[in-house]
Amino acid sequence: MNYDYLIAGGGSAGCVLAARLSEDPDVSVCLVEAGSASSESVFIRAPLGFAASPTLGLFNWNFSTVPQAGFNGRQGWQPRGKVLGGSSAINAMVYTRGNPRDYDQWAALGNPGWAWADVLPVFKAAENSECFGATELHGSGGPLNVAWLPSPSPLGEAFIQAAEQQGLPRIADYNGPRQHGVAPAQVTQKGGERCSAVRAYLGPAMKRPNLTVITDAAIDRVRFDGSRAVGLEIVTKQGRQSLDAHREVIVSAGSFGSPAILMRSGLGPAAQLREHGISVLHELPGVGHNLQDHATTVLIQRSPRTDLTLGFSLPGGAALLGAMGQWRRERTGWITTNVAEVQGFLSTDGHDEWPDIQLAFCTGIIDDHTRKSHLGHGYTLHVTLMRPRSRGTVRLAGTDPKAAPLIDPAFLSDADDLQRLLRGTRMGDAILRSDALAPYRGKMLYPFPRDDDRAAETYVRDHTDTEYHPVGTCAMGPDADAGAVVDAQLRVRGVQGLRVVDASVMPRLVTGNTNAPTIMIAEKAARMIRGGAAAAVAAALTSEAVAAVAG
Repeated sequence: MNYDYLIAGGGSAGCVLAARLSEDPDVSVCLVEAGSASSESVFIRAPLGFAASPTLGLFNWNFSTVPQAGFNGRQGWQPRGKVLGGSSAINAMVYTRGNPRDYDQWAALGNPGWAWADVLPVFKAAENSECFGATELHGSGGPLNVAWLPSPSPLGEAFIQAAEQQGLPRIADYNGPRQHGVAPAQVTQKGGERCSAVRAYLGPAMKRPNLTVITDAAIDRVRFDGSRAVGLEIVTKQGRQSLDAHREVIVSAGSFGSPAILMRSGLGPAAQLREHGISVLHELPGVGHNLQDHATTVLIQRSPRTDLTLGFSLPGGAALLGAMGQWRRERTGWITTNVAEVQGFLSTDGHDEWPDIQLAFCTGIIDDHTRKSHLGHGYTLHVTLMRPRSRGTVRLAGTDPKAAPLIDPAFLSDADDLQRLLRGTRMGDAILRSDALAPYRGKMLYPFPRDDDRAAETYVRDHTDTEYHPVGTCAMGPDADAGAVVDAQLRVRGVQGLRVVDASVMPRLVTGNTNAPTIMIAEKAARMIRGGAAAAVAAALTSEAVAAVAG
């Protein structure tokens, strides 16, 4: 129960850290995950399996938000992975890094070492791009495999042509020199299977004798000796247990879990901690604040083409059964789809160098995250606001480590967010009405009111929810009084021996999906941790040598 490094959370970041830190055979690493060890389930390995998660509740925390005023009082849904690999085990596998300006903004906010020029080499080291190979912007030989879909629907090409008809250019690579445009999705798959953080990082490391993985363990709090983190207190089926860390404790439980762990440990807004009877070890007002998430409006089009879209019908059911056999034999066919087969980035204000809307063209009816089912077939367009101004919070509901936190993204609380999303939705609707999609187009499941501004605003409020990218609740920055929780080395301010490493440290949302940036953050953190440990050893050896000479 004694380790050099304790990692609290076995999601994307935790898997990367466990793999990278355990590369040093002279250190011991323990990874603790609240979810199960079922990363080899067919629902995870088979790419389309993730579509069953909302309906069946598989490997999912199934969080809900508090009622959202921006949604006319409706509660949003917040799925998070409850399994080794975290949300990389249940996401749509889209590989996007964001825009270079995102990272330059991080650095400009007072975080040296996080500019685009600093993080690009880390992205490349993590990547094995089957799409482009080793280039100035892409990596080859890294753990995270990135590929084209093995069997994309021809409907994706029709959507690209429709976007071109509306002035959005076709591009080869939205992770390339120009993000503005539309292109087939790059996905974290390998050989027709999902390439989660477990498959990419943790799985190959599991055979190391210096790595211990504990699953089905709720993480209660960080233990301290004075102001130094010295371990974790966890809850398993066997009861409460204490784990000791000789070097560092690293919290990697995500944008909801990490602030909750810090608050239960006495780090956070003092008034909130006292409300729950928690002694304040160090007041950090930014813990649980600065929550940002991508809000997405959904446009759903029915289609007569049962062969090109997913859906509920006799022909569709027969095709899906055949696809299961095809996937088992060849790892090709419908089962390899990520559904969101085409990605696009556009600007609603003319700043094409830094788009503010992402489009995801999905080859099926996606209503309420697939939790509402409809007979027939169709396709869906997600219109997602990239850099919202709205800021929300994550608060404790109580001190039970198994209790869901109070999640309030405050969606559309800033008027600019609503207007940008409304403009983007109009642009997305125009693409769906383009001639290239005419042969595949039926009626809209929920007609978008094109000629009534007030009705269009109501539509956006009624048909918008998360795009699953919460960040920022343990933000990095130079000033704790201004809301920073960690410094640029991801060390928690005001204490020693404790870091946070996951999407919660992002000070601002990126222009795209957040899984690849989270893996980058963990890769960079592992370098920092190992480099700092090496420097400390070197300093100690130098001190001993000086003392020996003096003696």
